[in-house]
Amino acid sequence: MKRALVIVLCLVFAAGLVFAQATAEKKAGVPKIGIAVPSPDHGWTGGIGWWADKAVRELEQQYPGKYQFKVLHADGYAKQISDVEDLMVWGMDYLVILPHESAPLTPVVKEAHSAGVKCIVVDRGLTDTSFGYVNLAGNNSEMGKVSGAFMRDYMKQNGLTKYVAMGGMPVVIDGERMTAFFTEMTKDASLINLAGGRNYDFADWSTQKGLELMETYIQKYPEIHAVYCQDDDVMTGVLQAIKESGRKDIKLVFGGAGSKAAYEMIMKDDPLVKATATYHPSMVYDAIMYCLDVAEGRKSDAFHTATSPLSVVLPSVLVDKSNVKDHYDAGSVF
Repeated sequence: MKRALVIVLCLVFAAGLVFAQATAEKKAGVPKIGIAVPSPDHGWTGGIGWWADKAVRELEQQYPGKYQFKVLHADGYAKQISDVEDLMVWGMDYLVILPHESAPLTPVVKEAHSAGVKCIVVDRGLTDTSFGYVNLAGNNSEMGKVSGAFMRDYMKQNGLTKYVAMGGMPVVIDGERMTAFFTEMTKDASLINLAGGRNYDFADWSTQKGLELMETYIQKYPEIHAVYCQDDDVMTGVLQAIKESGRKDIKLVFGGAGSKAAYEMIMKDDPLVKATATYHPSMVYDAIMYCLDVAEGRKSDAFHTATSPLSVVLPSVLVDKSNVKDHYDAGSVF
């Protein structure tokens, strides 16, 4: 009796293995795309999460049953590391990630790569560049150039000469933006950076820090005509400080990234906000589409076996009254 029971159990177990193997083989042809992004709560990184969710909703409708997607949102780097590990257990073939922080996320992304996962890193690169992944990001130098060219021309056309500038943080992309910005501004010798030369302060891409810096400038400089703050979140704080001060000499505030709020101000003919330069969180949509392009043979997967990252750079575009409706999405959180 016991022997018969053992035989039956063995047969059931074997059948289960065969079923599991058949199921795995059936799903093997369906690429799995794992997406690890910051929580969609506020600001630019929040916009990344919102656009990731939007991409999956639309692509699931466009390619029913052809791909499997899983989006995981994290409120910090520790949770994001855990998310990538969970996606590896899930069996992802592709990873799209915007790292909360580059250094702590690099080892787990490299681990995924070693396991055969093709990795698309959005915006912030990794600290290890000795293996093959795609680094898809906006064009920081072009963003600074577009911003500086508009601000220079607007100031010249409106008889404005004095300006202040704010950067984000002391990182490479910030330097690329600010160098290109000042290169454009210094083409007109009549324009004066009140901080002198190419000097500027860091606003940490923060609304609060933008507010505090602008309050300092308002106290320090009796006359300011224009403000460059590189980021639309920072711009929100700058505008608040100007409003609270009652100053009327400031005629232009230029942020950057292309936020919903900035687009709405441009559409409503805001007296200070006339344009912005794109560095939009919708780039995560492009990253997810990159995976589909590789899966369907429209793009090569040779990057995966390379010994350094493949850089994919998205253009930065000036958005003003003439084209703002082409970029505006009423449902976006950023």
